[in-house]
Amino acid sequence: MNTFRNADILLPADADMEKWAVVACDQYTSEPEYWKETEKIAGDSPSTYNFILPEIYLEEENVSERIKKIQSSMKEALKNNIFKEYRNSMIYLERVQDDGEVRCGLVGCIDLEDYDYRKGSVSPVRATEATVIERIPPRIAVRRGADIELPHIMILIDDEEGTVIEPLADMKDKLEKVYDFNLMQKGGSVKGWIIPESEQGSIVSALSELGNLEKFNKKYSLNESSPLVYAMGDGNHSLATAKEFYEELKKNNPDKDMTSHPARFALVELVNLHSPALKFEAIHRIVTEADTEDMMAKMTEELGLTEDAEKCEQKFDFVIKGVKKTVGITKPVSKLTVGSLQQFLDKYIKANDCRIDYIHGTEVVDKLSMNERSIGFILPDMAKSELFPTVICDGALPRKTFSMGHAWDKRYYIECRKITL
Repeated sequence: MNTFRNADILLPADADMEKWAVVACDQYTSEPEYWKETEKIAGDSPSTYNFILPEIYLEEENVSERIKKIQSSMKEALKNNIFKEYRNSMIYLERVQDDGEVRCGLVGCIDLEDYDYRKGSVSPVRATEATVIERIPPRIAVRRGADIELPHIMILIDDEEGTVIEPLADMKDKLEKVYDFNLMQKGGSVKGWIIPESEQGSIVSALSELGNLEKFNKKYSLNESSPLVYAMGDGNHSLATAKEFYEELKKNNPDKDMTSHPARFALVELVNLHSPALKFEAIHRIVTEADTEDMMAKMTEELGLTEDAEKCEQKFDFVIKGVKKTVGITKPVSKLTVGSLQQFLDKYIKANDCRIDYIHGTEVVDKLSMNERSIGFILPDMAKSELFPTVICDGALPRKTFSMGHAWDKRYYIECRKITL
């Protein structure tokens, strides 16, 4: 069975698509006003907002009620037949980002039997950063009673020759266009075309070539026993949740044949690492409820911070009350700046009961650093070319190492798929 395959894709049969599509649930985690505006825009219309749990609400007292409401909304949507199903299909999509760049993608299913998120994994599908196990249980709580899944998962392929997704642009005139609309809140716009099973042969063949072990080892000058074909871009914890839920189902049903169970698969979007529209950006940090002077004193001692940053391979900015300073690390503990900083922050936050959030965009860091007992950390970008070789050789990167574009450029929920029998 192929690792990436077609799916029975659900799309709303009749909906205002601008109200239907909502950005990934792990965005805008420090900006409640964004999600309040999203809820206002969606209103009483059919919307994926009713099927997701934005992470900003994870620690609220009524989270269990939210989860029940999500699961109830899914059942109601299926009962009212709001979807049109496209069986054994894939979707070719073109996302026009807020900056005008066009990011092309391919929606289909990943076989979770071929995915292992643990560090050091040699599976065809691998995590690119450390998975925080504590983030999985609340997501599984949603999935356990969910009848459908919605992907904000983006998986990268290292297709320098453009053999998998790029040729689909020439096919779209003979394909059925299934959506074409603007996305809310700076999301740009998106168009999608159904690829029926009869037109999927070239995709399957091209992906098989990327997984050719001999060519893979030659490309990376390695002697691996298993190729890395699919590297996580966005939605690492969502895919990990799907995996854990599937493993739970297998464990609880030892006598049941799970070969074709819909929960064995997860709906994802493939994106070529070499897409010009795909830009890697650092994910910054904001620490709150902290004694910032004590933190920086201890960090200076442990990492050997210096203001003579130009002589250091690892450097970053810290921001307090909107004032930014650049420092270099003379005693790094990781190959990457983010790794050295994160190792210190993890220990300090645990010992001092601070809070940390991960931020896309320096302007948000500047704004949040104005609050009392708050400090922001602005990190350098990571080169795209470093991703596959680093994951292959070193395993998963430190968590929250990179982001693919701004928050508003993230994947919006559009397609759905049933995950129950």
